[in-house]
Amino acid sequence: MSGPSLELGVIGNAASAALIDARGRIVWMCVPRFDGDPMFNALLGGDDPERGFWDFELEGLERCEQEYHRNTAILETRLYCADGSAVRVTDFAPRFRDHGRMFRPQSVVRRLEPICGSPRLSVRLRLSLEYGEVEPDTTRGSNHIRYLVDGTVMRLTTDAPVAFVAQETPFLIDRPYAFLLGPDETLPAAPGRVAREFYERTQEYWIDWVRFLSLPFEWQEVVIRAAITLKLCSYEETGAIVAALTTSIPEYADSGRTWDYRLCWLRDAYFTVEALNRLGVTKTMEGYLAYVTNLVAGSASGYLQPLFGLSFETRIDESEAPALEGYRGYGPVRVGNAAYSQVQNDGYGSIILAAAQAFFDARLPKPGDEALFERLEKLGHQAVERWNTPDAGIWEFRTREAVHTHSAAMCWAACDRLARIATRLGLTDRAAFWTERAGEIAEGVFANAWNAEMNSFVSTFGGDVVDASLLLLPEIGLVSPKDPRFLGTLAEVERSLRFGNHLYRYRVPDDFGEPETAFTACTFWLINALAAVGREDEARAVFQDVLDHRTRLGLLSEGLHVGTGELWGNFPQTYSMVGLVKAAMRLSRPWEEAF
Repeated sequence: MSGPSLELGVIGNAASAALIDARGRIVWMCVPRFDGDPMFNALLGGDDPERGFWDFELEGLERCEQEYHRNTAILETRLYCADGSAVRVTDFAPRFRDHGRMFRPQSVVRRLEPICGSPRLSVRLRLSLEYGEVEPDTTRGSNHIRYLVDGTVMRLTTDAPVAFVAQETPFLIDRPYAFLLGPDETLPAAPGRVAREFYERTQEYWIDWVRFLSLPFEWQEVVIRAAITLKLCSYEETGAIVAALTTSIPEYADSGRTWDYRLCWLRDAYFTVEALNRLGVTKTMEGYLAYVTNLVAGSASGYLQPLFGLSFETRIDESEAPALEGYRGYGPVRVGNAAYSQVQNDGYGSIILAAAQAFFDARLPKPGDEALFERLEKLGHQAVERWNTPDAGIWEFRTREAVHTHSAAMCWAACDRLARIATRLGLTDRAAFWTERAGEIAEGVFANAWNAEMNSFVSTFGGDVVDASLLLLPEIGLVSPKDPRFLGTLAEVERSLRFGNHLYRYRVPDDFGEPETAFTACTFWLINALAAVGREDEARAVFQDVLDHRTRLGLLSEGLHVGTGELWGNFPQTYSMVGLVKAAMRLSRPWEEAF
């Protein structure tokens, strides 16, 4: 096998997800949820893993082709032999409405079909548990194999010869075969029939879902793929949204920057909800509002940590998994994220910004009311208390704190939006209170975060360096993009952080030294800033450069090495996919120009 890369496809159903490489191997899938034990973990098994994957090893394999079925999360991989024989592998996670509810089991379905010739292959299903420590025990039935996985049982049901699957015996593919891996339940019909029905209904679901997206005129396929991917990163049972589906893909090579992103950051989730709202996808926002409402209800004071587990877990201790070598051998592989214990004061603004639409969107069956507003006010009071106090900031520095401009600006946004919501609800006194608090914070930001000598806002109060989050000041409404202070800030950010068409988060050394990769979300912030100040042609050129660096299937990870153009970091990164949506919608020509 060749070493791993981020040329991966994603299948999922908002309950489970799997990553599939360019030759059709499932190399990553966690159970019983996104942040669980990866029963397929070859992505982090080093250059030549022997376990933790599921593939169809075609004899004489010469080349592969791969694509999504149009407007769906169904992935097709075609494997071709040197002698002209070929097979098709169709992968998906079932998702469709059934008996008045959404059917989204912890399952993957693989349909294997001959295309031409007489292909022979072996099925290699090699589960690996406890982060690579053990192999599961198995039992076998006439049409299934059962795997003991993390205290539960997963069942592979198939109409292929079970003995051939269990022993990895090559066999002739002269007809279609179906493989369904999921809960230990008996199928209601033959595997082929069930797989075909699940495929048809899942395809119908995604086509209908896409049909109702509010798409821009240009880059529609780009936006559709990004929107589907963002949906796959939502954990629908609780409403949580993960930052990415993986852990420990390094920011760059042997950097030590390997983090677990399979958790719900309040900040990242806000950006995802905002992007999907622009596309008209309100159900994800409703689910996320339910998630954060539960979080707020569980905090008497309104204090919130920056990230949580998918089922509201507050303690997410960080450990290492020594049995896994890491992506391309670059470890350590981390489980959990110690950033949960940090103070990050921008989260209050993130939640209130995400929730604000609930008070203004007439499409919602249950619009925001005074009870929700009162819960959000608890967060606003925290913002008032904390806006000028040190924190770890948006970039989660582990060994130092400061009063970060972005955090203070987001505290301003919390108060500003509370004032607008109060006005909407007719709560005159509360509107006046929050307007006054917002004004006080804005005055403090302008006094302490502006560096006249640099003609720029700076990263920290009284500081002398910039970071990319300063480009968000117009996005949240604190300053106008035409404000001379923002124009000066944009110029300084470009001078300090821009390399070609890509932007670093910051360039000063952090806990691990100086960053080596551009942060793709920041490049999208640059695109939006360029468009906002009237440099639209340049914004479109930068956007096209980012599009050119996507994977073949249209996905993005966290960052990009500006020297090699290679993608690095956890995958797929919601921050990055959000950027695709927002930039396309901002830059697209209007629909009227098409007719």
